[in-house]
Amino acid sequence: MTKNIMIVGVGGQGTLLTSRIIGRAALAAGLDVKISEVHGMAQRGGSVVTFVRFGESVYEPVVEEGQADVVIAFERLEAQRYAHFLKKDGVLIVNDCRIDPMTVVIGAKAYPENIIECLKKEHAVYTLDGRGIALELKNAKVLNSAVLGFAARFIGFDEALWLETVESTVPQKTVAINREAFLRGYALAGK
Repeated sequence: MTKNIMIVGVGGQGTLLTSRIIGRAALAAGLDVKISEVHGMAQRGGSVVTFVRFGESVYEPVVEEGQADVVIAFERLEAQRYAHFLKKDGVLIVNDCRIDPMTVVIGAKAYPENIIECLKKEHAVYTLDGRGIALELKNAKVLNSAVLGFAARFIGFDEALWLETVESTVPQKTVAINREAFLRGYALAGK
């Protein structure tokens, strides 16, 4: 059986690194893995979408609408934009933060209200404050590791495999802080 993961966020939030860590964890578990990345206007704070698919044999890297087992959203509006990719019994993990897109910044559109509440009407939604965890650790760049730690509980694999994969994937000088961020997210999801 193939597991379909979709990771969405805004440029600079670590979505690409997160997809690599998930893919490497699945490879370490002996599974076939396919990863696809869509960058968009990532360097300008635009949407970034990645797909990770793993299982016995995976032929296609892209997750179709309505087929994602887990959607990991690093920002509320991105969660709303891509929630339709979830399968009926899928899980939506949302880093509960707001990053205004350019249309909101220039006043052309308003940022939607009550995104999380609306999503909960149709999906199994779990939220966390990954930014808060990162700020507690005094490094905003580990937000993605905190969110991944939370999501890991819903993706599968054991804690030791996740930690080994995080430690072998992140830049060497950031191993300790990324490990701590991952563990805090992982512990939060276990509550």
